Amino acid sequence: MADPASYRPQPGEIPTSPGVYRFLDPHGRVIYVGKAKNLRSRLNSYFARVASLPPKTHAMVHAASRVEWTVVGSELEAIQLEYTWIKQHTPRFNIMYRDDKSYPYLAVTMNEKFPRVQVMRGDKKPGVRYFGPFHPAKAIRETVDTMLRVFPVRSCSAGVFRRAQASGRPCLLGYIDKCSAPCVGNISEEDHRALAEEFVEVMAGRPGPHMRRIEQQMKGAVSELRYEDAARYRDDLEALRRVFERNAVVLSEDTDADIFAFAEDELEAAAQVFHVRQGRIRGQRGWVVEKVEETDAGAMVEQLLLQVYGAIPDTERIPREVLVPELPENAEEISTWLRQLRGARVDLRVPQRGDKASLLGTVNENADQALALHKARRSSDITTRSAALRELQESLGAPEPLLRIECFDISHTGGTNVVASMVVLEDGLPKKKDYRRFSIGGEAARDDTSAMHDVITRRFSRYLKEQAESGDPAQLSGEVDPEAEEERGRFAYPPSLVVVDGGQPQVNAAAAALEELGITDMPVVGLAKRLEEIWLPDDDFPLVLPRSSEALYMLQRIRDEAHRFAIAYHRSKRSQQMTSSALDDVPGLGPSRRAAVVEHFGSVAKLREATAEQVAEVPGIGAATAQKILDHLQQE
Repeated sequence: MADPASYRPQPGEIPTSPGVYRFLDPHGRVIYVGKAKNLRSRLNSYFARVASLPPKTHAMVHAASRVEWTVVGSELEAIQLEYTWIKQHTPRFNIMYRDDKSYPYLAVTMNEKFPRVQVMRGDKKPGVRYFGPFHPAKAIRETVDTMLRVFPVRSCSAGVFRRAQASGRPCLLGYIDKCSAPCVGNISEEDHRALAEEFVEVMAGRPGPHMRRIEQQMKGAVSELRYEDAARYRDDLEALRRVFERNAVVLSEDTDADIFAFAEDELEAAAQVFHVRQGRIRGQRGWVVEKVEETDAGAMVEQLLLQVYGAIPDTERIPREVLVPELPENAEEISTWLRQLRGARVDLRVPQRGDKASLLGTVNENADQALALHKARRSSDITTRSAALRELQESLGAPEPLLRIECFDISHTGGTNVVASMVVLEDGLPKKKDYRRFSIGGEAARDDTSAMHDVITRRFSRYLKEQAESGDPAQLSGEVDPEAEEERGRFAYPPSLVVVDGGQPQVNAAAAALEELGITDMPVVGLAKRLEEIWLPDDDFPLVLPRSSEALYMLQRIRDEAHRFAIAYHRSKRSQQMTSSALDDVPGLGPSRRAAVVEHFGSVAKLREATAEQVAEVPGIGAATAQKILDHLQQE
């Protein structure tokens, strides 16, 4: 760990202007990003009283080896640059509201011949009606299931729809009356579209006319003694009521707002948001984060808004109102940034009275409960993870804490389609952004040890190359130009421990590859599946940890994750090979165009389901060749 005094800039070197700063570790990795109105005052606070810093800030300044800063012209520029750097570098000491799920929406594809109801994530598409966001996704699926009882609109995929058309038999939903089965002509195109429009109207918050119509149909059936029909109408009416009980109006129907609240203690904070659309609570999301510095509610609001709305590709999802428990110091700049993203006015404020203030109190109660539940569930997990890393370091005699562990696995079928995977743990947690896949060929594919030697060589050759290209990362602290900077390479950061899936042969192959590259200070171990023993290079006897050891459990988890990742890649390659071989005899289809078809569809099954028009969408494939491909597959 570095002494902060060793890289502290001279006080006169730091400007007093507003700007953005970042701390970097000895490998040049950005570990913290912040902004300040006065850079000199802010940065000096890290070095003046190091012993009195909060625990995580104390760890951060000792993990860093230098600090850099950039002067900007305004607070709005500082907000934008800080967000850009946080998103680019994902610093481990920043407040990161981690949530790997995008917003789920209920979508009706009114742009198709037979509109389809489905749950969709990601960017909006033209001609599709969206309702939401909903969270969790289970809530939207329950709503769809209930609505299809009353409005049996098609919900199947294009492949299922085409197969039903070809066979003349509807799918299961058609038999249980949750689909009107337009695929087999049970309903006309015009009537099915009218049904979809009714579905859209009800989901848009106008169920009244349809509920009254169903009630009149129920009364008419009773008067005509058609009691079975009346019972069906009664159940449909009850289903609609259940849907709108779950989406009760809480605010006026013209209200579109996101309502945020926080609960916090000295070390962690929980954030909750209610998504209110057309006056109804359409969804709820939550995050729990570790606090690095003594952060007030306004600063946490700022960081949450930057990360939640900065990552939204479709700016229409930013509502007209954003209600928060406390405004950040630079509320005007944040409002300007949101307005620029949305392209329209965004009202950022704290509700003081009325229904919105009451609903903010409800969101705050949810945040309190989320923090209490998180602490109950995670306190033991954090302790266990730290204990596992410490136990593993002591068992292996590693000189430094095992902050980053990389595990490698080989996968193949009888020596064909040989691939490898690299998965990463940082601070005991998976870092999927750094996972990598390798395709292995030639002499390296003859056996597992050769493949392992090849993968380790390739991974650490890239590391050495990128280190050489970037120069000595341990440069002096100072000002940087954000425009001139390039992002660090994919393999720029070395692990504290290399784990390979296998026994002594695989470990020795990995160690030999590192030695050939001149890397002699990196611990390497192997985890053999048979008895779960740990092998070290050139040792005749393995290290055996107790079955109840948390260190062993952590190694098993990363080994199993590497195996899963390798198997998934191997299956993908094998599927592509099978698709390619199935197209070998298509007249006039050369290797390059065959490869383009394989890459576009991925498997024979998907290619068989495609139409000639869809195949012709592949670059270089014309209508005649597309038909030849489909004719060839039908003859097999």
